[in-house]
Amino acid sequence: MATAGSVERLAELLAAEQERLTTEWVELALPALQGRVSAPEVGQELRELYAAVLGALRGGSLDHRAEQYTEVRGLLVELSRNRARQGFTPTETALGVFLFKEILQPELSGSRAELAVFLDFSRLVDGLGLFTVEAHATTREAIITAQAEQLLELSTPVVKVWDGVIAVPLVGTLDSARTQVVMEKLLQALIDHNSTQAIIDITGVSAVDTQVAQHLLKTVVAARLMGAECTISGIRPQIAQTIVGLGIEFGDIVTKSSLADALAHALRRIKADREADQADGSIVPGGLL
Repeated sequence: MATAGSVERLAELLAAEQERLTTEWVELALPALQGRVSAPEVGQELRELYAAVLGALRGGSLDHRAEQYTEVRGLLVELSRNRARQGFTPTETALGVFLFKEILQPELSGSRAELAVFLDFSRLVDGLGLFTVEAHATTREAIITAQAEQLLELSTPVVKVWDGVIAVPLVGTLDSARTQVVMEKLLQALIDHNSTQAIIDITGVSAVDTQVAQHLLKTVVAARLMGAECTISGIRPQIAQTIVGLGIEFGDIVTKSSLADALAHALRRIKADREADQADGSIVPGGLL
């Protein structure tokens, strides 16, 4: 257990030698960063962290989980975020924190009492280092998740191919998450482009299972509720066999073998709808029917 004497001695030492010890800490930390972070940036980070630890010690605690270390933990989270974005590993990130011990070791190696103080400080820094590793892991997971979402968005483009016609060319593997994005982007595009025809082209899709097919069918139904018609194009022989084998019924949904055929069908439907509207004297403003 840490003693009150350890807290007082550490606070006294860190305060008395703040500038020198901070400079030594920065000098120790820089080589491991291999020039990927500037010296001024590292200096600012570690000086702020040093001051926060000193403030927590003056608050009377050596427990890194205590309220006194709220600012310290906040700075470590920010440090971990920066290092994760810069491509550093959890070990490389935590190393800079663990080096805090090395700058105090020469100052607390004279007597048994001093050694006890150093051991108390070492346990504090170990706790802060482990907290840094956890913060780094959390941040990296968040970054990976965000990147996956961005890639999902980029891999599901919705394009306007003609007045009143939009298309979603899909390539690669379809899963539930991606087909959900397809539905959301397609429905929004129907509104944004005032389209009454939508084409979902799966020429580049390698496989379709029951769940994916159901999502596509739901997308078609949702588009119909908005007054638009969906055509599914690019159903290759292997995909067709899979769909039949799974017993999936597309019902009255229009399917075409190619995107060109689907576009031709969409244009015919638009023309027919306009002629029908002109015949009965109604006026259609070019939006969703």
